[in-house]
Amino acid sequence: MKELTAFHDAANCKTPEQLNISKKIIGYMCSYVPEELIHAAGFHPMRLFSSKSDIVLAENHLQAYCCSPVRGVLENSLSGRLDFLSGAVFPHTCDSIQRLSDIWRMNNRYEFFWDVVWPAKLNTQSALTYMKDVLIKFRQDLENACGTSISDETLHDSILTYNTIRKKLSRIYELNAQNPGILNACDLLAIVKGTMIMDRDTAAMLLNTIVDQLEKKQPPDKPVKRIIIAGGICDSPDVYTIIEAAGGCVVADDLCTGQRWFKELTDETTDPISALVKRYSQRLPCPAKHNGLTKRGDHLVQLCQTHKADGIVFMLLKFCDPHGFDYPYLKETLDKHHIKSILCELDDQQQNSGQLSTRIETFIHMI
Repeated sequence: MKELTAFHDAANCKTPEQLNISKKIIGYMCSYVPEELIHAAGFHPMRLFSSKSDIVLAENHLQAYCCSPVRGVLENSLSGRLDFLSGAVFPHTCDSIQRLSDIWRMNNRYEFFWDVVWPAKLNTQSALTYMKDVLIKFRQDLENACGTSISDETLHDSILTYNTIRKKLSRIYELNAQNPGILNACDLLAIVKGTMIMDRDTAAMLLNTIVDQLEKKQPPDKPVKRIIIAGGICDSPDVYTIIEAAGGCVVADDLCTGQRWFKELTDETTDPISALVKRYSQRLPCPAKHNGLTKRGDHLVQLCQTHKADGIVFMLLKFCDPHGFDYPYLKETLDKHHIKSILCELDDQQQNSGQLSTRIETFIHMI
């Protein structure tokens, strides 16, 4: 499909000229960034990924034990590879992103800079009140930056665009889970990553076409092991290729670059700021946020049961403390429900695909 090619091109692009984006571009690194507000302000929100280049300049600012995406994005900024950005938004989630925010601000290479400081605990009334104040301030900051007000109608339109994207991505995952193999594993990653990078209105249109084509497509007639990927960021097509080559199929995920980004919709019938607060407080949490002692474990178990998964592959970034601290509890929860899992570590700069392939192939053959 030519639409798939467009998503692959977006996922692999290096400059905005390749995407024909004329708006000012605002970079972000975390799925807790309220993109709807950035979009409503007339800016283009773009997820930042590491270029997987050697870390040289960032070594002067960050310790070697910071995770590779943080070090890689800073390297891209200091080397000039992100000079097309007009600014960036940093939610205060993990320690490394918070420190990157400080370094980014002090180097002052861009026109705009914002911190969006969410609370760590999201399931109290005081947290909701605080989140609403944060969004109101961010809205005002964006209005000052773009030189015009962001009306409720404009914000509502952006919410509609993002809800359309989320519905289509959810439908693509649903079709792939119902018909394993209907979509190439690398295509699934490219669709999600490409959507985070390309113009959102274009993405919504292309996703609609892909859904229509997948609904008419016949799945391959071969048995596969149904696999769920869990973790933070998975920006490695090799992982999906290895799983597929070993006889597996990714039927769902719990990733910041996957379903955790697009799963829940925003209420379209109420005040848009309140609707955004509700979505970002109730969405699938990452370990940097608290929304119940057992919510993440319960979600993984339900995900496995709903999709009849044969096992879970944890893809954790090296030196990612929040996910590393959360893993023992998740592993214990899965073991109690007799769900098989394997833990693999990834690093953008140092990938050992041979070792990773051997471990995943062995795991899939055992389950």
